[in-house]
Amino acid sequence: MPAVQVLQGVRVLSLALNLPGPAALMRCRRMGAHCTKLEPPHGDPMAHYNRPAYAQLHEGVKVESADLKTAEGQALLHRELARTDVLLTSFRPSALIKLGLDWKTLHTRYPSLCHVAIGGGAGALAEEPGHDLTYLAANGLVTGLELPATLYADMCGSVMASEAVLQAALHQAQRYTGTGEVHPRGIRLEVALAETAGYLALPRQWGLTQPDGAVGGAHAGYGIYRCKDGRVAVAALEPHFAAALCAAAGVPVSDLRAMFAQGTHEAIGRYLRSQTRAELERLAADLDIPLHTLAD
Repeated sequence: MPAVQVLQGVRVLSLALNLPGPAALMRCRRMGAHCTKLEPPHGDPMAHYNRPAYAQLHEGVKVESADLKTAEGQALLHRELARTDVLLTSFRPSALIKLGLDWKTLHTRYPSLCHVAIGGGAGALAEEPGHDLTYLAANGLVTGLELPATLYADMCGSVMASEAVLQAALHQAQRYTGTGEVHPRGIRLEVALAETAGYLALPRQWGLTQPDGAVGGAHAGYGIYRCKDGRVAVAALEPHFAAALCAAAGVPVSDLRAMFAQGTHEAIGRYLRSQTRAELERLAADLDIPLHTLAD
C-alpha cells in the first residue's frame, strides 16, 4: 500500500550521508515530499559500498554535487535553502558551524526554515565518534560476539528523523493564522542515534527480553528451537496459542505458570526436533499457531 502523501508540497533538502539521513529522506519522499540532496564531489559512501542500497534510498530524489567548502558549493546550497522548508543534516555541531549551518546563522538568514539534525550522541556527547554498533552496545543490545542482524539504531533513527520532518511540516502549516498573518519562525529538532538505541532498549530495561523475561526465553512457547531439518521461531505466547502448541506436542499444561517450567521447555523442544519444517508449517496453518521455520 502506498504511503499517504502527507508531505505533499513540502520541500526537503538533505546534506545527510550514509544510512540514517538517506533512509529518512526515502521515507519523506514516499510521503510525498519534494526531496533534493546535495552530495560532496566524491559522492555518498553508500554509493561505493552498496550501490543497490544507494539506488533504493535515492529513488525519486534529485541529487546534485556540491563542495560546500567552496564559494560555488555554498552558492548552490543557499539557492536551495532559499526555497526549502526542512533542512536535513547529519554533521557534528562543529562541522555545521564551519559550514555556516549552525542554527543561529540559519535562523537569521532563513527565519521560516526548519532544521532536522541527526547526530550521534545528545547534548555534550554530540561531538564524540560513534556508530550503530557502539550505540547498541552502550544500551545493552549487543549480548555476544555476533554482530546484530541489522542496523537497528540507524534505521530507528531514520524513522524518528522522518517523524521530525512531519513535525516540522505541521509547524510550517500552522504558520498561517486565522487573520492571514504569517508566523515565520522555523524550528530545530535533533535526533540522536544514541537515544534511538536507548528507545529500542526499553523492552530489555523493563526485563521483557532478559533471559528470565517472557519474551527473552523463559516462556517455553516463545523462542528458537531446532527442528528435524532446520530451526523454528515459535511465538505461542498468548494462552490460546500456548495451549494449541502444547496440545500438538502432547504436553499437559494446567496453567500459564507451566509454560515457564524447565520440563515444558524440554518436552516442546523434543517434539519440535521430531518434526520437519514442512510438517511444522502445516501444523501452524491447521492449528493457528504463530511460528516461522528457518533453514540452518
